[in-house]
Amino acid sequence: MYLCPACETGNRAWLPPKGVLKTVYNYRRIGEGKDSGLLAAQLQKSRYLELLPIQHLKSLPRLKVGNTPVYNVSQHFHLEGMQLFVKDDSQNPTYSFKDRASALVSAYAREKEITTIVAASTGNAGSSLAGICASQGQKAIVFVPAKAPMAKLTQILMYGAKLVPVDGTYDQAFDLSMEVSKEFGFFNRNTAFNPFTIEGKKTVAFELFEQFVGKMPARIFVPVGDGVIISGVYKGFEDLLKLGLIETMPEIVGVQAAGSNNLASNFQKATFAIKPGVTCADSIAVDIPRNFYMACQFVDKYNGRFIEVSDEEILEASTLLSRNTGLFAEPASAASLAGFLKMKTQNSIPEKSTNLLLLTGSGLKDLKAVQSSIKLAEPISATLQEAKKILEL
Repeated sequence: MYLCPACETGNRAWLPPKGVLKTVYNYRRIGEGKDSGLLAAQLQKSRYLELLPIQHLKSLPRLKVGNTPVYNVSQHFHLEGMQLFVKDDSQNPTYSFKDRASALVSAYAREKEITTIVAASTGNAGSSLAGICASQGQKAIVFVPAKAPMAKLTQILMYGAKLVPVDGTYDQAFDLSMEVSKEFGFFNRNTAFNPFTIEGKKTVAFELFEQFVGKMPARIFVPVGDGVIISGVYKGFEDLLKLGLIETMPEIVGVQAAGSNNLASNFQKATFAIKPGVTCADSIAVDIPRNFYMACQFVDKYNGRFIEVSDEEILEASTLLSRNTGLFAEPASAASLAGFLKMKTQNSIPEKSTNLLLLTGSGLKDLKAVQSSIKLAEPISATLQEAKKILEL
């Protein structure tokens, strides 16, 4: 079962699916008889196993997934009292945030003795599943749009997965992967359809809780496409709220590319309408956001917001981030900085507030997208005179 059987009866191929399942835990039992300090220590010691849908930590891959660093980059952006932090998930094994979801799905499959896992992807989820499955001795089958970035396709193939290029969009690859899963009984990792993708991604909230010693940033900027990462961030913090470990939900800002804005543009609208588009941020380019309803419910319930940024703003943010911090993020990931800079320009961020960006993927994932931002000098002859010219000395 992937979707609620009652809710999914009215689903249509051209609309976001209803009935995405939400994993619920016995919060009363988990916290019973413990003050917040003892509970937090217990959860940290167990790596939050009580809040995960698996039985044993040993079911997880041996690769180091999660526990990614947080950097204070405030001094690089002249923020005058405002704080800006970056959580760099490009340091996961396959260089993207998607490893959090793949690791948990793989662990669940391992406990159920499932050996084949299928996914559709624009590249990151596919390369993530392929790498994690390689480490776990599982078989991965990945459906991708044929136009996906070559770096990501190369990763998938190097990890030994079965790659199925589809002459069509991500959404068409997604639907085909579901058909194949049903036909052959494969376990499907697809974003949102598999509810444990949300549970895997929520672990970033637990890490932030530890890294900020319970005093969370006021605002977190999250790139959004399908709506699963933002839902995972909310779900993790919601778990902590229900356990009384935090008092308030941070303001979470979903940053979407204006060229593919089907989640942001339909938020709080009575009828969902697809607006096909194009963006350099391929990892968040989605016509049908598969976790649309859950993401919107979270944003509405906890007073979050969406903001749209242009491709020009995304590429500028990618360049600024690389040259000022040494962190090279793919365009979809740099969208979080673009959203922060846009809100700052609009005076929508209080002074002296603490803000955090989620960096969700390495810039090495999609080198073609940033070619317009760089210029390679013409070769020179190997003489000191020519070197002085090019160095302008």
